[in-house]
Amino acid sequence: MSETRVEAAIGDSEFDRDTAVVPRGPADPGAYDTELSAGWTIISAVNGGYLLALVGRALAHALPHPDPFTVSAHYLTASRPGPAVIRTETVRTGRTLSTGQASLFQLDDDGYEVERLRVLAAYGDLGALPDDVRTSAKPPLLPPYDQCFGPEDAPGDSPVPGSSALTGRLALKLDPATLGWALGAPSGRGEMRAWLGLADGRDHDPLSLLLAVDALPPTAFELGLKGWVPTVELTAHVRCRPAPGPLRVSVTTRNLAGGFLEEDAEVWDSADRLVAQSRQLARAKLD
Repeated sequence: MSETRVEAAIGDSEFDRDTAVVPRGPADPGAYDTELSAGWTIISAVNGGYLLALVGRALAHALPHPDPFTVSAHYLTASRPGPAVIRTETVRTGRTLSTGQASLFQLDDDGYEVERLRVLAAYGDLGALPDDVRTSAKPPLLPPYDQCFGPEDAPGDSPVPGSSALTGRLALKLDPATLGWALGAPSGRGEMRAWLGLADGRDHDPLSLLLAVDALPPTAFELGLKGWVPTVELTAHVRCRPAPGPLRVSVTTRNLAGGFLEEDAEVWDSADRLVAQSRQLARAKLD
């Protein structure tokens, strides 16, 4: 008899445990303790989408509305696994939207507090939005899931030397048309497309969409560049709560100049709805 896979539930999964925040209480209002997990790193740096989801969870606790609508983050210094504190502030509370800001801090080697990330966000209730949709956007064309390839299928050396623990947290299947970089023949088109889920089978929710917009390999790889591509600024828009099942994610870059590039991401759910969008500015290693 074959073994039945038990999928993790929202609220009781690796992602939920690794984005947990603990309020400090009345002595330090608006502050939350957390632990940055080493499971979401690329080399030794913590993934930007994971950080966005982590701070997003703290803001969901702090603000009266439950769901992120727009979240803009500036990445000030590289985060590393270990303890951190998130300090939140309510900027404005309205009937349909509330606005907050948050910063994530860690101690450096000398014991001084260093700000890693600063976020400004608007939250609302996605479940209260009308069903009306008028769009010219179309979901990305991807081969079937079983005809795409994951990190476990990659031959040779990674364009990012060192470990990438992040890939073990994801169910990631990349479109073969955007995998030239893995075979030593990048297309030069600056495109990346993939099916995306979480490795433990947890379905996506608005917070995990903040991870999804920054979970694919950098488009810089298909432009022929190698090495880590750190995010400078990332703005994500969450448009609706995703239906169960894997997401389809498309990321494109049209302009690499002066060592910086943009990445525009679209995230589509199993019901063919555009559930999240983002733009980020990232730094590229040119030599």
